[in-house]
Amino acid sequence: MERTISLQTGSGNVFADLGFPYPERELNRAKLTLEIDRLIRSSGLTQAEAGKIPGIRRPHVSALMRNRSSSFSAERLIGFLTALGQDVEISVRSARQRRGVVSVTA
Repeated sequence: MERTISLQTGSGNVFADLGFPYPERELNRAKLTLEIDRLIRSSGLTQAEAGKIPGIRRPHVSALMRNRSSSFSAERLIGFLTALGQDVEISVRSARQRRGVVSVTA
């Protein structure tokens, strides 16, 4: 029995592909969260130790490391990154389209 599998090329933003209301915002938070996870893992810190740096409880660190960042604003995630010893740069420039876009690069 043969099965046919249909594939669809994604847009590059899984949140847009899934129909989230603010996909750019979700993607940016996910990128910030993944960077926090990478920093914690590469430093060898436990979740409890990592939580002491930005002043959050271990369950919140656990949620971040499982990419569950919906309860954290981008501003708060940026604060975690700076507490973990990272510089965060935000740049503003003219938009190519009528409405601007926010993007995160790590």
